Amino acid sequence: MKKSRKTAIVIGVILLIGIYYYVTLPAINIHSTDTWFYIAGLIVFILVFYIIRKRMRPTEIRESKPAKAMLTVLLAVGVVYLIGSILSSPIVNAKKYQKLLKVEKGNFTEDVEEVSFDRVPLLDKDTAEILGDRKMGSMVDMVSQFEADDIYTQINYKERPVRVTPLKYASFIKWITNQSEGIPAYIRIDMASQNTELVKLDQGIKYSTSEYLNRNIYRHLRFRYPTAIFDELSFEIDDKGVPYWVAPVKKFNIGLFGGETVGSVVLCNAVTGECKSYKIEDVPQWVDRAYSADLLVELFDYYGTLKHGFLNSVLGQKDCLKSTDGYNYLAMDDDVWMYTGVTSVNGDQSNVGFVLANQRTMETRYYEVEGATEAAAMESAEGQVQNLKYTATFPLLLNLQGEPTYFIALKDDAGLVKKYALVNVQKYQIVAIGDTVSQCEDNYLDLLYTNGVKETEKDTREVKTIAGKITKIAQAVVDGNSHYYLMLEGSDEIFDVSVADYINVIRYDVGQEVNLEYKEGDTTNTVLSVK
Repeated sequence: MKKSRKTAIVIGVILLIGIYYYVTLPAINIHSTDTWFYIAGLIVFILVFYIIRKRMRPTEIRESKPAKAMLTVLLAVGVVYLIGSILSSPIVNAKKYQKLLKVEKGNFTEDVEEVSFDRVPLLDKDTAEILGDRKMGSMVDMVSQFEADDIYTQINYKERPVRVTPLKYASFIKWITNQSEGIPAYIRIDMASQNTELVKLDQGIKYSTSEYLNRNIYRHLRFRYPTAIFDELSFEIDDKGVPYWVAPVKKFNIGLFGGETVGSVVLCNAVTGECKSYKIEDVPQWVDRAYSADLLVELFDYYGTLKHGFLNSVLGQKDCLKSTDGYNYLAMDDDVWMYTGVTSVNGDQSNVGFVLANQRTMETRYYEVEGATEAAAMESAEGQVQNLKYTATFPLLLNLQGEPTYFIALKDDAGLVKKYALVNVQKYQIVAIGDTVSQCEDNYLDLLYTNGVKETEKDTREVKTIAGKITKIAQAVVDGNSHYYLMLEGSDEIFDVSVADYINVIRYDVGQEVNLEYKEGDTTNTVLSVK
C-alpha cells in the first residue's frame, strides 16, 4: 500500500511537470533563459513538495541531505545563469556586439528608386486593422464564427505592398464547433489601393495561434523542434497565395545568452502543418520577414553606440549614434526593408541619417542625410491641419525627384485617413498637404521649385518656323486652360496653341494661311507665335 502510494505520487509529480511543459513550452536549450527558469522552477517545486511531504520544520531542512542537495543544485543553477548573463552582456563584449551587424554606406538616390504612388503603402497597421474588421463585418456567413487576427504582416505579394492576417476563432465554443474544418480564409489588404480581400481556401487553416491543443502553432513547432529558440512568428503567403507561418530560429553568437541573430527559419504550412527548416542564407525569396524590425533596430543600436567600447556609450558617448523611436517599411528588390532614422545619443532634434535593413537577409545600409526626425516631420504635418486635429502616422521614407521625403497619412479620430502630407527631410519647413496623393505630390513639387530646392530645367529646344494652310483644327481643355490643336498642309505634325497666350487663334479656320513659330515636343509641338 505504501509502495503504491509512492508510485502514485511520483506519477502525479511527473504529470504536473508534463502539464507545466505543455503550457509554457520552453526550448530544451542551454541558450534559452526559459530553460534555466524551467529547471529552477522544477527544483523549487520538488523541494517544496518534499518539505511538505516530510512535514519538515525550517531547522530540519538544514539537516536533510536531500533538501540540502536540492538547494545546492538550485544555487548552482542561479550562479551559472548569473555568470552566463554577465559574460554574455555588452559590458564585457562591446566589440563583439558592435560587429554583429555589418553596415554599408549607401547612396540614397541610387539605392532608393523613385516609385509611383500606386505601389507605395498608404496605410499603416492600425488602418489595415480597421479595414480588416470592416471586411469581416460584411461576411455574414463567417462573422458569427470568426474574427480577424491582429497580426497583419506586411509583405510584398506579386510586386504589391500588402498586409496579410489569418482569421481566428471568435471564442472557445466557436473553436469546438469549427476546428474540424479549420479556419476557412485569411485577409489580404493592398496597402496602396486599399483593396481588401477575404481569400477563401479550399482547405481550412488547421494550425494557428487561436488553436487550443496540439494544433496550436507554438505547440506544433515546439514538438517538432524541441531545442529551437523561436523569435516572433509572422504570417505570410507564398507566390501562389498559400498561407505559411514563418518562424525565425535565434542564434546566440556571444556566450550563453548574448549576440542574438537568426540562424535558420522554419516554414510551416498553415493548412497541412508540414514544416521545413532552412538555413538563413537559403530562405526562399518570397519570405519577407526572417529578421524582425525590433531585432534589426537593436543590432544597429549596438553598432552605433559601442564603437569605442561600453563605457564610452554610457559616459563620454563620443561618436555614438542610435535609432529614432519608431520604424516603417520600404519595398525594394522584391524584399521588405525596415527603415528608421538615426540621431545622436544626446537627443538632438534632428537626424544625422537613416538606415535601411533587409528583413530577409539582414543587409543593412546607412545613409548620411541630415534633416528632421520623424517626430518633427509628424508635428510639421499636423501643424498644417491643426484646426482639423488630425493625427499623423509614422512617416514612410520616399525618393521624390531625388529628394529624401517623408510621406505621412493624416487620420481623424476614427482612425480613417483623411489627408496626405509630404515633408522634405532636409528642409522640413517644406510641407505639402493634399486630399489625394496626386494632389499632395503636385503641391510638393511646386514647393520644391518655389523654395529653390529644385530648379526648372532650361529649355534648349531650337525655335523653328512653318507656314501653310490649316487642314484640321480641334479644341481641348488641359488643366483648366483652352488649347487649339492645328495641322497644316504638307505636315503630319500637331501644333499646340494656348488660347490664353494667343487669343487670336480663335479667329482662324480650316483653309486659312498661317505662320507659326514653335518648339518640337514628343507628341505635339508648342507654338510660340501665330501670324
